[in-house]
Amino acid sequence: MLAEFFKRLTQANPENVSDDDARLALTALLVRIALADGEYAHEEADQIDRVLRERYDLSPFEAAALRKEAEEVEAGAPDTVRFTRAIKDAVAYEDRIGVIEALWKVVLADGIRDAEEDALVRLASNLLGVNDRDSALARQRVTPEA
Repeated sequence: MLAEFFKRLTQANPENVSDDDARLALTALLVRIALADGEYAHEEADQIDRVLRERYDLSPFEAAALRKEAEEVEAGAPDTVRFTRAIKDAVAYEDRIGVIEALWKVVLADGIRDAEEDALVRLASNLLGVNDRDSALARQRVTPEA
């Protein structure tokens, strides 16, 4: 399954990436962000599930199942580029800003903003073609007020 998934993500015709593959790639990217600091806090997993429920209108069970599948994909993935390529090819720019918001929500879920997580969000933003200004505004929109 994983080999076939990665083959589809790196195919010559990226417009053939299915919505399901793009959804799985986004979820795996969210998992990768949560793992970037070396700790996968339950608040981060809960936030991923919330993002999936809101973004894709999933039930709590469906969101958790998608996250579990994405955890397996993330564990077998060699790099972030494949996830972001699938998302960039399947998602309009405005919606990619929503992806950056989702990434920031996961980063901020445990209340700790870690340098590794920040760096990975910056990399993902760049690979998704989202400019620094739009990424910063996305972070500001999802940052809880103190």
